[in-house]
Amino acid sequence: MKDILQEIDALQHEINSYRPLNAHLLKLIKEYYKIGLTYSSNALEGNSLTESETKIVLEDGITIGGKPLKDHLEAIGHADAYNHFLTLINNKTISENNIKYLHKLLYFRIDDKNAGIYRKNKAIITGSKYPLPRPDEIESLMKKFISTIDNIRKEKHPVEAAALIHKEFVFIHPFIDGNGRLSRLLMNLMLLQESYNIANIPLITRREYIESLEKSHINDKDFIYFIARMVRETQKDYLRLFFK
Repeated sequence: MKDILQEIDALQHEINSYRPLNAHLLKLIKEYYKIGLTYSSNALEGNSLTESETKIVLEDGITIGGKPLKDHLEAIGHADAYNHFLTLINNKTISENNIKYLHKLLYFRIDDKNAGIYRKNKAIITGSKYPLPRPDEIESLMKKFISTIDNIRKEKHPVEAAALIHKEFVFIHPFIDGNGRLSRLLMNLMLLQESYNIANIPLITRREYIESLEKSHINDKDFIYFIARMVRETQKDYLRLFFK
């Protein structure tokens, strides 16, 4: 683990050497990742839109024939949450209100009644052998989760901290839907707040991603290493696309 974190730090140092970015390039990068993260995060949850279709929906406002309305609404919702999440980077903190509002943006077009509201019903994760918290436990678990974020931030390397934030949030599973997407936004918010590159998780890695996350109920070593690899690969893509 130490070796990959050192490699990530070296890549981040190279990325930082190109800063500050001019306004045009910064806008280009933000838009590139809005499409990329929206596509990949939704695809991991079964959304059928391709990356090019996601781009058409978001940039042109055109619906894709034969694709479910819900898939379009998920794309628009994730893009709205992404736009808001960019405004939180300089805060160096993640609050409960931040989390609830990000979920509201993600989900209100699909289910306005439950957007930004902790679930009131029992939930399960298909394929997982571990039960999720009861609805009456969520409020206290989320308060505990929020209270530990700053300590995790101080005690762990930013990549490890981001992976742990992702894991802990998704294990609480506080909302009726959208928890996976929101956990990845929170992970990337932590990385950006600590001046690291985001981690984009491509659909092709879905099986490894889910299996390592499931294993992290007992030991989170594999999951943290998986997230570190995703950060490293996203860093390499960033350098290749924009500076080489």
